[in-house]
Formats: sequence, C-alpha cells, structure tokens
Amino acid sequence: MLSKLSIKNYALISELEASFSEGFTTITGETGAGKSILLGALSLVLGKRADLSSLMDKEKKCIIEAEFAIGKYDMASFFKAHDLDFEPQTILRREILPSGKSRAFVNDSPVNLNVLSQLGGSLVDVHSQHQTLQLTENDFQLKVIDALADNAGKLQEYILELSLYRRAQSELSGLLDFQSSADKEHDYNSFLLKELEAFPLSEGIQEELEEEQAQLSNAAQIISQLSSGNQLLRAEHMGISEQLGELKRIFQDLAPFGAKYEAIRERLESVFIELEDIANEVESFSEEVALNPNRLEEVNALLQSFYSLQKKHQAESVETLLEVKEALRLKVDATENIEVQIEEKKAEVSAIEQRLAAIAIVIREKRNSVIPKLKNLLQNDLFSLGMPSTTFKIEINPAEAYKRNGKDDLTFLFSANKGSDFGELKKVASGGELSRIMLVIKSILADYEQLPTMMFDEIDTGVSGEISNRMGEIMHKMSSKMQVFAITHLPQVASKGDEQFKVFKDETDQLTHTKIKKLGDDERIVELAQMLSGKSVSDSALAHARQLLQ
Repeated sequence: MLSKLSIKNYALISELEASFSEGFTTITGETGAGKSILLGALSLVLGKRADLSSLMDKEKKCIIEAEFAIGKYDMASFFKAHDLDFEPQTILRREILPSGKSRAFVNDSPVNLNVLSQLGGSLVDVHSQHQTLQLTENDFQLKVIDALADNAGKLQEYILELSLYRRAQSELSGLLDFQSSADKEHDYNSFLLKELEAFPLSEGIQEELEEEQAQLSNAAQIISQLSSGNQLLRAEHMGISEQLGELKRIFQDLAPFGAKYEAIRERLESVFIELEDIANEVESFSEEVALNPNRLEEVNALLQSFYSLQKKHQAESVETLLEVKEALRLKVDATENIEVQIEEKKAEVSAIEQRLAAIAIVIREKRNSVIPKLKNLLQNDLFSLGMPSTTFKIEINPAEAYKRNGKDDLTFLFSANKGSDFGELKKVASGGELSRIMLVIKSILADYEQLPTMMFDEIDTGVSGEISNRMGEIMHKMSSKMQVFAITHLPQVASKGDEQFKVFKDETDQLTHTKIKKLGDDERIVELAQMLSGKSVSDSALAHARQLLQ
C-alpha cells in the first residue's frame, strides 16, 4: 500500500507531503485545485516519462518520493531479479533535473525507467479514461475471465511452450530457407571444395614451393658455385682446410711456450672443427643439387595453381585459403545433411505443438466454465448501478493461430436495453456505462487477484444520487482487500472514505501553490456540505453531510 507521498517543485506544488492508511481514501477539491497535478506526480514516480515543463522552479530539481508497504506482496523475486535490496517499506524516488534529465531510484539504488515502470505497475493501478478504453480490448477481457478461471498457472505453462514453439518454428524456417538457397549453390560449392582439396594446401607450402622453384631454376649456377666452394675448401695444398690445419699445427708446437699461444691454438681448433663441418655440408649440397627439368615443370604448375586459387578466393595467404576450404566444407556438409535436420526439426515442432494445443484446450475449457458466473456477477452489480437491463453475450471459440494468451477468439458483446441488439463495448457503450462496467470488473477482480493499490480518477463522472452512493459502497467494499483511492466530485462517494483529503490552492506572495490536507471529522462535514450546496453552506446541507458520514 501507498503509505507516504512527498512532492517538491512539481507544477504548482512547491512542497507537499501526505501519509495514507489502509482502506478507502477519498480525495476531493474544487475543479482546477490540482487533483490532476497530484495524480501526475504519482504517475511520474511510478515510471511515466517526464519533461522539463514539470518543474515549478526551472532552476531547481523536482523530487517525488513514494513509500510503499510491500511486506504482504510476493515481490522478493522481482527485487532479486533486478539486483535490488528488498525492504518491507520500499521507497521509489524520481528526480527531474533542470537540464531535463531524469533519474530514478528504488531504495536509493539507481534504476532505469523500465524497471521503475514495471515495479510501479505492480504497486499501483491508476484507473483513468485511457484504462477504461482497455475494457473494450479482448486481451483485458480475457484477463478478467482468466482471473475467475484461476488460469494463471496454465497460462505460465502455455507461455513457456509458446516460446519454445515459436523458436522451433523460426529454426525450421531458417533451415528451409537455407535449403532453398543452398541447393542452388551446392554444385558450385562442391566444385570449389574439390578444387581446393586437389591442391596440397598446408601451412608454409607457398614458401616451400617458391624456394624449390628458385633452386631448380638456377640449378646449373648453384652446382657451379658449390663446386667452386668445395674446391676452395678441399683443394690439396691450397685448400682452406689444408692451410688451416697447417696453421693449427704451428700453434700446437708453440703452445708449450705460453698461455697466449695455447689460447690461439684452442681458437684455431674450434675454427677448424666448424670449417670441417661447413666443408662436409657443402659437399652434401653438391650431391643433392641436380638438373631436374621435369620437377621444375611440376613445381611451376603447382605454384600457378596456388596463385590462381589465391586470386579466385581473394586470399592473401595460405591460412586464408585454408579458412575458405573449411567454410566450403561446412556448407557442403550442411547442405548434404539438411534433409535430416529438417525432418528432425519438423518432429520437434510437432511435439511442442501437441503439448501447446493440449494446454490451450485446458485454458479454453476453464474459461468457458466461468463465463456464466461472470455474466451473472456483471449483470447483478450493474443492476444496482442504474443499468437494470444490461446483458452480456460472451463466447469463446478456437482460434486459427496461437496467441500470446491462448488459442481463443473472444466475443464480448453488450446490450444496455431490452430489445436492443448486442454490440461491441467500444461501439455501443457510453463513457458513463464503460466507467460503471470497469468499476464492477475491478471489484470482481479484487476477489480473485492480489491487486495493488487502486487509484480511481473520477470514475463516477456523469452519475449522481443513489448510483453514486452505490459506486462508493462498491469501492469501500473493495478496500477490505486492498488500499483504494478515489478522486471524486461527488459527496456520496467522498463520504464513504475511511479518510478524506482535500486538494486546494493557496495564493501567497503572488504565487499559486497546490496543497493537500487530511480532513478531520468537522472539516469533512463542511467539505461535504460545500460539495452539496456550494460555498454558501446551509444548515440543511450540513445536516445532509452529517447523514452521509453516518
């Protein structure tokens, strides 16, 4: 329930604070006093979008706080899901800065407007003219029927299966689309894959082939140079190896005469070993290199194929070609296996649809079972609200497609007078009739749902006398199960409140401020008397006001 509301710097409100109790609270005040401003401020803290025009003083920020007692509501899961601290006394705060930016908080934790709106919607149900129009929509009408039918659990099952069904259908559609396009490309992709598989692609293959090509193309020159090198290294008497060996023997003889000669000898020994190793490798290279025009032709052909593949696939490297090859392989495999995948997905869709259809049938049966009860409740309560000849024609039939709330088409028709044809609510019901029907529906829902705080904004517009008295009684009865507010111009409704607040304008310092105050017993009598007779309160009006309060 809403236990406290604080408003600063909003529209005509400089600063305002009010505390509320359980039960039925009525809010009265002259036309233009600012009741709509109060409701507008509450809407902001519940998540409605704001603009800079909301600020009374454009240089200061607007702050609206609403404190709720939520201990009896099952809301801990919502707070946990949004990483918020759950408090039995939860505070929602909205700030609108002079820059036009808006900030929202739940128990001092910043939240985005979507989270605030979700939470606010579960705490306060503000009935307005817009919501009355919801009464004419099938989704809202089915919500009422489902509340009486206790369909909440089955609808959760249905929504889960519907989500699975739509996802599986989407995946099947994707497979079919893929098959349609893949069939056209399959032959070409297979050709490209075979072409790549025919080439010995591997990391480093380009460098290896280009190196081999360079050696084969210059084999004669390489052989000649290796021969010259081998001659320099191995030539008898004049070869480097022979001369280095002679130098090593000289310093071997000198070694006993000093450490410096021994050091040179050791270094010559190392050089000699390295030179011998080089000479052996050069000799080996000479044996490996040979003129091989056939192999050169093969290497040239391989390189030409490689360069052609690079150009065809716009690949700068072997690695890119390997990636192209793998992608083609996956496409070809997927195309060749697509029939199996499609059949498996069709079977999955069929299985989910069977479960979904079974749940939809249960929902429909439960809905049909409560329609007579709903019609009786509506017609009996509307009889007492001055609509004695009201009748409803409510029918539920299987729909062609699965909807978000079942597989049903709803016919919800209305007739206000005997002998009149049935018609859709939005076409044949007047605004006053819609308001009364909505009030009755809200009172019915109060017996079947844990509704939040209910705020009725002049739902009694256009009625008077005994009907308004009965509307007040209905709202008071609802308040035994929830906190109910009614903004009203009718004394009959206002008198039914357990508490009554008055919204009024205070003009000081050439400024107009909207304020609110809780009325005491004597103040209520005067306020009701003024609502009955105007500013000049008569004794009869005061007597009538006392009678209403009794």
